Amino acid sequence: MLDQNLKTQLQTYLQNLKTPVELVKFVDDSAKSQELNDLVDQITELSPLISSSAGDDSSERVPSMLIRSAQNNTEIRFAGVPLGHEFTSLVLALLHSGGHPMKIDAELIEQVRQLEGQYQFETYVSLSCQNCPDVIQALNMMAAINPNITNVMIDGALFQPEVDERKVMAVPSVFLNGEVFAQGRISLKEILKKVDKNAGEREAKAIASKDAFDLLVIGGGPAGASSAIYSARKGIRTGIVAERFGGQVMDTMAIENFISVKATDGPKLVSGLEQHVRDYDVDIMDSQRAKRIERDETAGLIEVELENGAVLQSKTLMLATGARWREMNVPGEKEYRGKGVAYCPHCDGPLFKGKPVAVIGGGNSGIEAAIDLAGIVSHVTVLEFDSKLRADEVLVRKAKSMPNIDIIVNAQTTEVTGNGEKVTGLTYTDRESGDARQVELAGIFVQIGLVPNTEFLKGTVDLTQRGEIIVGANGETSLPGVFAAGDVTNVPYKQIIIAMGSGANAALGAFDYLIRLPVEDRDQQAA
Repeated sequence: MLDQNLKTQLQTYLQNLKTPVELVKFVDDSAKSQELNDLVDQITELSPLISSSAGDDSSERVPSMLIRSAQNNTEIRFAGVPLGHEFTSLVLALLHSGGHPMKIDAELIEQVRQLEGQYQFETYVSLSCQNCPDVIQALNMMAAINPNITNVMIDGALFQPEVDERKVMAVPSVFLNGEVFAQGRISLKEILKKVDKNAGEREAKAIASKDAFDLLVIGGGPAGASSAIYSARKGIRTGIVAERFGGQVMDTMAIENFISVKATDGPKLVSGLEQHVRDYDVDIMDSQRAKRIERDETAGLIEVELENGAVLQSKTLMLATGARWREMNVPGEKEYRGKGVAYCPHCDGPLFKGKPVAVIGGGNSGIEAAIDLAGIVSHVTVLEFDSKLRADEVLVRKAKSMPNIDIIVNAQTTEVTGNGEKVTGLTYTDRESGDARQVELAGIFVQIGLVPNTEFLKGTVDLTQRGEIIVGANGETSLPGVFAAGDVTNVPYKQIIIAMGSGANAALGAFDYLIRLPVEDRDQQAA
């Protein structure tokens, strides 16, 4: 189960326990139950503060384990064997149940503690999903703080009948008190906004009261993080507004072209990025989306209005909003998003085990997705609009060698079809013959590139026809004092390392702009 190296690391972590923790296991004679039983026994051996027992509650899922704080009487559950990406969630649940401090703001802890009522969260995940642990860990922390809150992680691949009954077709999927609560990555702050009705208003008021920044960064991906670090190192007042820290990198699994790092993955890289930013005096305002920017010529400041109504001011602005998955924009796509239409094969692939799926797109992302899915699903149909695949030849050869992958070129997807509850297939047009054809499917994975997040900027800064921000050599845009970096700009290559470099370059450009402001302008801005 756990190799010796992992046991040694875990034992070191468990030395941070301050109060007793009880593990209750619910198992039967199945192989997965035996795995869970072995895991619980191994964990129990690693700390004198951990005890275990066999549960007999027939209402509990099998196999599952309950982590109970003996001091606070809080409960956290894992249905399945919490390994893979969820092993970290298990370790943190043990530590937090045992009194180890949480790395979140004291204000958030108190907000969770003050929540009234009963909150029973159930969260469906796949162990290969890199976004799921963030949601599990946020809900588990809430459960470890407040005894009126519980959360259970449910491995969807292990509880397939339950997944089918609840029509779970994307992970993470969160239910609260039996009703659908959220789907996809959601932060602790966002969860609290949904359950604490006054949270958003209080947060907006706190943000609006902040003094003007020297540089305000919009976006928390590689470009935004790099900009903030370079700016903060110059000793100027720096802030970040980010919908989610890491952006698209959080959805990236294997990263093997980040110079000096032989191999890593998106969540690990993002964790390092965020920690690096927090090492400096940067005001991070996460779970926030910008709605409008405008230059106030009278004050010489740039105003940024957020969707919660708060308005921030800054002498210079960095636009690093990145890009998102491009959609097909065909009938049925929005209706069945999360009900068979997906954009992350690593996250949602296990939910389609043994079922036929399609991948839309024949570039590297599409063919990589097809190869990845082929080991899980019964059959993969790749549909490419062009007359040939655009992926690297080594990937194309690999895909063509796999017996359960079919590749169709000159295929224009025209409609996603379903039965009202889930996807049942798609319709495409053969671009050579003009014939309309149908494919019966359980899932559709869209992999057709990215679109820049610039809708809120139209009419404010110059954009290309594709919606990318046009920048100069120093990252400057058409609006004085406003700079941009990363995938949201018209740089020709969208790569993590290029985004980081452009973020640093644009931050230095913004600093150069600041120090060259006429003295009277600087005095006016400081007033």
